[in-house]
Amino acid sequence: MNLISTYVILYPVIVSIIWIISSIFFSIQQRTVPLVNQPTGQPDDLVSVLILAHNEGTTLSGVVESVAALSYLHIELILIDDGSDDNTFDVMQKLARQYAKRCDIKLVPLMPNRGKANALNEGAKQAHGKFLLCLDADCYVDADVLQPMLARFYDNRNLGAVAGKPIVRNRTSLLGRLELLEYIGVIDIIKRGQAFITGHITTVSGVVVAYRREALADVGWWNPQALTEDIDITWRLYQHQWQVSYCPDAVAWILVPEHVGALIHQRQRWARGGFEVLWRNKGMLLRGPLSAQWLLLDMVLSDTWALACAFVLLFYVFTIAFTQTLIMDGVVLFLLVLISIIQFLIGFADSKQSDFITWQDLLLLPVYIIFYWFINLVSCLSALASFFLDPHHAGTWRSPDRGL
Repeated sequence: MNLISTYVILYPVIVSIIWIISSIFFSIQQRTVPLVNQPTGQPDDLVSVLILAHNEGTTLSGVVESVAALSYLHIELILIDDGSDDNTFDVMQKLARQYAKRCDIKLVPLMPNRGKANALNEGAKQAHGKFLLCLDADCYVDADVLQPMLARFYDNRNLGAVAGKPIVRNRTSLLGRLELLEYIGVIDIIKRGQAFITGHITTVSGVVVAYRREALADVGWWNPQALTEDIDITWRLYQHQWQVSYCPDAVAWILVPEHVGALIHQRQRWARGGFEVLWRNKGMLLRGPLSAQWLLLDMVLSDTWALACAFVLLFYVFTIAFTQTLIMDGVVLFLLVLISIIQFLIGFADSKQSDFITWQDLLLLPVYIIFYWFINLVSCLSALASFFLDPHHAGTWRSPDRGL
């Protein structure tokens, strides 16, 4: 029992320290190591922008307007409606007329709803660009989102995908503001750390990601059977010796769930997608490249920690109930809180300009620390149960929680 308790306590401490240090070096690397092989003097390559929607009639205009305002001019826009039962396709038709002079716009209506991966495949059939920028309909992108992504593609011929940085924009509720802290203090920090240590990341962010068309064709495009198409395609790129990088300069503003049930469902889906990828790529733990082994091992340790944490919590509850004594190591608790604060301060320093956050946002840190570990523990355990009880479950769209 002592060994399990030590693992539960030390794992988040050690991992947080690793992410903190490596994210600092990543930021230094981005500022000091210039990219090479820029396409100076060459015509701009065509980029196909794919926007996927399911019941997004109220949010679609924002993302299309932001795409129309891109500073990169040589684009085509493909709007994909996957089985919506609201006015999404009518809105698409209106937007296609409104922005017809900006670029070539194609509409792809699909019935019935068969999930995001299938919608991406159908949309890609209409695309002619050398690169594909894939966006969710609930976001809008920075005007210069494409240039830093393309710079990385030109710099590295083996780069198959570039993940952008999502930034939370709905901050009117407590839950939305807590998720803002997560994106700057956990998700961004981890991706920076992974990119520095391994040169890879666990997964692209499906809400804003650019792909090299050649790489997608090489891996067989997206897998409609995958619950999380972004995690799945990341690891199939690795299987075919393509690389994936993280570009925090490529910014997209997103809406996040503002109801606890929707948030847990989202995180459960992410966790289940991670289990699926881990199972499909288990052979790479022993025979894959060192970078893939490192990322997969981290996934194994994270899942193991969730199970161990659940066991220890149950043990503590029963111990407290029967002995009427509280078991709590104040030194360990203080260390966890201190490391979390440092981690968020670094995230704040890296993101305060691009994310438009202030120091007042950090006042929620004590609440967030409890919130983050609880939500992810519940999501991981429920996803693990779902994975073994229904191993063949495939992804489909469901009406999203778009906040207040």
